[in-house]
Amino acid sequence: MTLIKGIYADLSAQTGNICCIRVLFVFFIFNFQFSTFNLFAQQHKIDSLLGVLKVEKEDTERVNTLNNLAYILYAKNPDSGFRIAQQAEDIATKLDWKKGMASAYNVISIGYFLKGDFTNSININMRALKIDEEMGNKIRQALTLSNICALYEKQNNYPKAIDCGLKALKIYQETGNLNSHPIILSNLGGIYYEQGDYPLALDYCFKALQIYEKIGGKRDIAGCLGNIGLIYNSEKNLSEALDYDLKALKLYEEIEDKQGQASVLGNLGSVYEVQKDYAKALDYELKALKLSESLGNKLQQATNLGNIGDIYDVLGDYQKALDYDLQALKIHEVIGDKRGQGINLARIGTIFTKTGKFKQAEMYLKEAVDIDSAINEKDKLRQIEENLSHLYDTTGRYKLALYWYKKAMVLQDTLFNIDKSKAITRKELTYKFQRQQDSAKSAQAQIDAIHNEQVKGQRVVIYSISSGLILVLLLAISIFRSLQQSRKKTEIIETQKAEVEKKNEVIEEKNRDIISSITYAKRLQDAILPPVSLIKQYFPESFVLYKPKDIVAGDFYWLAPLPPKGGGKASLSYNSEITPSGGGGALIAACDCTGHGVPGAMVSVVCSNALNRAVKEFHLTEPGKILDKTRELVLEAFSASGNINDGMDISLLAISRQSTANSFELQWAGAYNSLWVVPPPIWGQKAELQEIPADKQPIGYFPEMKPFTNHVITFSPLRSNIPGCLYLITDGFADQFGGPKGKKFKYAQLKEKLTAICNKPMEEQKDILEKEFEQWKGELEQTDDVCMIGIRI
Repeated sequence: MTLIKGIYADLSAQTGNICCIRVLFVFFIFNFQFSTFNLFAQQHKIDSLLGVLKVEKEDTERVNTLNNLAYILYAKNPDSGFRIAQQAEDIATKLDWKKGMASAYNVISIGYFLKGDFTNSININMRALKIDEEMGNKIRQALTLSNICALYEKQNNYPKAIDCGLKALKIYQETGNLNSHPIILSNLGGIYYEQGDYPLALDYCFKALQIYEKIGGKRDIAGCLGNIGLIYNSEKNLSEALDYDLKALKLYEEIEDKQGQASVLGNLGSVYEVQKDYAKALDYELKALKLSESLGNKLQQATNLGNIGDIYDVLGDYQKALDYDLQALKIHEVIGDKRGQGINLARIGTIFTKTGKFKQAEMYLKEAVDIDSAINEKDKLRQIEENLSHLYDTTGRYKLALYWYKKAMVLQDTLFNIDKSKAITRKELTYKFQRQQDSAKSAQAQIDAIHNEQVKGQRVVIYSISSGLILVLLLAISIFRSLQQSRKKTEIIETQKAEVEKKNEVIEEKNRDIISSITYAKRLQDAILPPVSLIKQYFPESFVLYKPKDIVAGDFYWLAPLPPKGGGKASLSYNSEITPSGGGGALIAACDCTGHGVPGAMVSVVCSNALNRAVKEFHLTEPGKILDKTRELVLEAFSASGNINDGMDISLLAISRQSTANSFELQWAGAYNSLWVVPPPIWGQKAELQEIPADKQPIGYFPEMKPFTNHVITFSPLRSNIPGCLYLITDGFADQFGGPKGKKFKYAQLKEKLTAICNKPMEEQKDILEKEFEQWKGELEQTDDVCMIGIRI
């Protein structure tokens, strides 16, 4: 995949423009795309500059000529361009001409960049920036900061890259430099893309596209279109990705930009690979590779080679896949691209695993772990750790397999969640609406211009009356025609304004309809939740803390009666307190379904129905068996749609009194969500919270599904005059961001809080927890649904 970024644009008044192509396929590579003139025109300009150098003295004009020549030669012979730029620096230094020295430093930095020596490229740019600051040249400061931003990004130093990028953007905005403003917007969009913040990346790219559409330039518009297509591809929105990529390719073909064509062809190959159209994917990648080789673009060649290897891997041709990946790895090692090395090492290790060469696989995968750990590539590192776990499991080294599996789970990726998808939709709607507003503003500007012309015309009439009646008549006719045109244009503008207002009303009406539908969905979801008053009948000393993130939720709580031990059916229509005689008892659960909002609520309905069926239809009473049957019913429900990844985490408790003793028998099972217990303490001792761990598998699809563990626990309140407490929780409370540093609340802090308040009345506990949650959250948005049930035994 390819993301187009601006770098070294407006290098100086003498050196023209350069754009940077950033190539991605899980990793990123930089490469330059030079001016659009053809080879003949390029050679003609080189010859002209060489002719000028023959007669020029060693003065400032010679420095400018050498800088221009070096810039053009980079496209044909980078080494020659680098030597010419150094000559320009030598002469500018002898003349002590600061401006010429700064320009030469910028051109020299391009040479280091093309050699892959990013450290020296940054250092030489820093020297140029120092001169720019001494001279007070704001435009050149912004330009050099933009260059340094792109170079830091290449070194994976994102904080410094963002800092330089935002400084450059501020200068461009202050100076009103419209042409360079969108370049740094694109660069910042690329950096946020690499960090996985797709909504913010899309926001910057759409802003850049708006400006380019105003100022024109097919290459810049094509670059933005390709960037947006890439982000949609990463979000798995393939139809939008294809649409934007094909638009970008068409523009690059119109301006005969082969570098741009190569980049977008690689993007299209990636989209078709995700769609499993491997013939088209391979065709586009081979075309991109051919163009990259003809342009001498080593960085992009490595990307195309890796992409082709990935396709052959999917097709099962492991030898071809290995050949292409080894070629790509060699190039990445030569240019010092750590991200590229990490990706190719991981691919090669995976291929060796598939072909049974486990020793080689372990070597390559561990080297990939070292590199991705060093550059903080968390998502790639998670994938490699899963591959290592699979390797060790296959070879019977189960302790190592478990170790790497646990590490991978800690780095579980959360990029593709519903909130970010919503945010991306909002960004595109904002962009389209902004275009309509810009159109209305442009129309108003036309009205103002017409009005100014009318005033000028009237002044001409006043000053020219003395010239004669004939001139007055001609001027009157001219004014009359102008007024007619003005009225027509005014009518057009009013019509456009009315259309914009009408569209705004449609958008607002749709928003109201959406909110109304979600509110109605909440009433439907409330129907599956047992009334708190009913829970109090079974558990008089209890509380339910339930805080949906949105109007509807993926979390829910659930209650079902247990049948009396003497037989008969359970019913929720009577006050069945838990009695020593053995009658009564209930099942109660805190549940967390995939997602939140409307999608999560839909999943919760399926999961609640499955729990009810497991108890009422299949007459199950043991929590472990209930979870086994519930998982079976949930998988059956979702298998028809093909979306087997949806499901539920749950903490399910069955509680009743034993018939022969004044003690409680608890049976409990959990999927990811543990049971927290504060047992009745021995007299004089401090309350201590204990955790009964849940099975590490969901109610849904899991690669290694096992029966759920059914825990049996007995409580004897006679041990102390202080009763014990049970807590069933989901992850929403602990995962909430807030506090003075904006961090998660975390389970350890929640355990401490519950231990401190467990002796208080249950409703008071609820009030304390709710207040603690709101204070911790502060002004931040609620992260997830919250569900917690407390029961005193």
